[in-house]
Amino acid sequence: MNNIRSTLATVWRLAVPYFNSDDKRMGRGLLAAVVVIELAVVGLSVLFNRWNNVFYNALQERNYHVFAYQLGYFCFLAAIWIALKVYQLYLNQWLQIRWRKWMTERYLGGWLHDANHYQMQLTGDAADNPDQRIAEDTQMFVERTLILGVGLLNAVVTLASFVVILWGLSNEAPLHVFGRDIPIPGYLVWGALVYAAIGTALTHWIGSPLVDLNFRQQRFEADFRFNLVRARENSEQIALLRGEAAERGKLSSRFGFVAENWMRIMTRTKRLTAFTASYSQASVIFPYILVAPAYFAGKVQLGGMMQTASAFSSVQDSLSFFITAYRTLAEWQSVVARLDGFERSIAGAHAVRTTSAVERVAAPGETGIDLSDLKLTLPGGAPLVAAPDFSFRDKERTLIVGPSGSGKSTLFRAIAGIWPFGSGSITIPANAKLMTLPQRPYFPVDTLQAAIAYPAEAHAFTAEQVAAAIRDVGLPALADRLDEHGHWNRTLSLGEQQRLGVARALLHAPQFLFLDEATASLDEPSEAALYRLLERKLPDTTIVSIGHRSTLEAFHHRDAILSPAGDRFTLGERVKETEPAR
Repeated sequence: MNNIRSTLATVWRLAVPYFNSDDKRMGRGLLAAVVVIELAVVGLSVLFNRWNNVFYNALQERNYHVFAYQLGYFCFLAAIWIALKVYQLYLNQWLQIRWRKWMTERYLGGWLHDANHYQMQLTGDAADNPDQRIAEDTQMFVERTLILGVGLLNAVVTLASFVVILWGLSNEAPLHVFGRDIPIPGYLVWGALVYAAIGTALTHWIGSPLVDLNFRQQRFEADFRFNLVRARENSEQIALLRGEAAERGKLSSRFGFVAENWMRIMTRTKRLTAFTASYSQASVIFPYILVAPAYFAGKVQLGGMMQTASAFSSVQDSLSFFITAYRTLAEWQSVVARLDGFERSIAGAHAVRTTSAVERVAAPGETGIDLSDLKLTLPGGAPLVAAPDFSFRDKERTLIVGPSGSGKSTLFRAIAGIWPFGSGSITIPANAKLMTLPQRPYFPVDTLQAAIAYPAEAHAFTAEQVAAAIRDVGLPALADRLDEHGHWNRTLSLGEQQRLGVARALLHAPQFLFLDEATASLDEPSEAALYRLLERKLPDTTIVSIGHRSTLEAFHHRDAILSPAGDRFTLGERVKETEPAR
């Protein structure tokens, strides 16, 4: 019961925000329509139940006129029932897509807000495969919540409607055993209740492991799919290393988890299906067994017997809702758990950032970036890098050097506001525009113009501006391919990607440009040409570079070095021996 209450509380928390959102009128209207139609369908079921009595009595009495009239009446009821079911399905699907769209946008917004997606990776939380949670789990949650919700409503209303009918029929067709009537008020109702209670208990006992098995199956499937995509994205490196056999072994191993868990689901489902199928078949004949003695004793007519069987079946089906829907419930519960974990992970990443002791201050009137008593750590708390008192001055070019692993890139991440681990303050000019170019740039799968303009819209710059920037960085052959769609991170060499990264910086013209080995894949003359280009095209931009080549010193006004000091590396200024190149 605690598990049920916890799940229902989670479902309420996941579902209610949509019906209080900007789309609440449409969502509530569609939900109300689906509910009203379901109630009408139950009302028709009551009419069909009464029809059974009249129709089968007409057959027993060979009354053709009543028989013909009841056939017409059945067709009328059936036409209404078909129309209701068609529009219920249509409106249900309409509600599903609107609800799913809202949830998808909400989760995308939360996941991609203020680098939450990055923080979630750093903290190593349990929100594996966010792509699956956003793309698949939201769809399954909405679909199964509506299916189970409408099904439960049907079960409750049907039970309330037919219990009264079945109780009355219990008096008309009393329990007849060994030639005697045994007066048990509502014995058919009690028979249905006992039958369903036993079935529900046995179903839960057999099928309860399916919840955890379905949860693991979704994770194994997503992990396998993710690694397939990763192998495709890194196909060149795998081919160069002749790593196909190793990749195949790893992928086969991951699929082994999928297959092994699936076999467990199969075994458990086989047992559950064997019981539920037996239960369903027995429920067809069970009401006739109860009523047959009264029928053969002449206590009830054929129509009454058929009506009783129909009413008993409706009550028994209502009471057996959890039996028939158990597998769907198991899948639904695992989806609820995954979405709940995803929301908690997003909230956890947000909490890490908002409670960070690294203070990032936007100061009006400032022109440079000041680091004060800054101490950065790894996510686990281990010390990494410190900048007790350091400033990146306006329009000055600074080169940061230091051994690998000393925290140079982490320092850039902290300045950019995506590394919350540590303490101290970072003061940045108000409304300053910062851009960081990593060693491996990111380009969305889009037109070349949109890829270079990213994160701005493709039309933020004219085609002439983009083409000019491409030519300036030494890629004239690409200047005429602006409208070509492509996966540019796969089709271009790393050196070409780094050139386009510089072209992106030329277009955006940030106030502060951080180059994290952004030209490391280029030869020294090409690297020198790009630095001269940046100085010429972006004279008002403050440039901070990370690099290991000594030739870079000639293109910077200052040198800074990360030197070991105790348990961390400390940033300090190094005496410069050469003047910056012009």
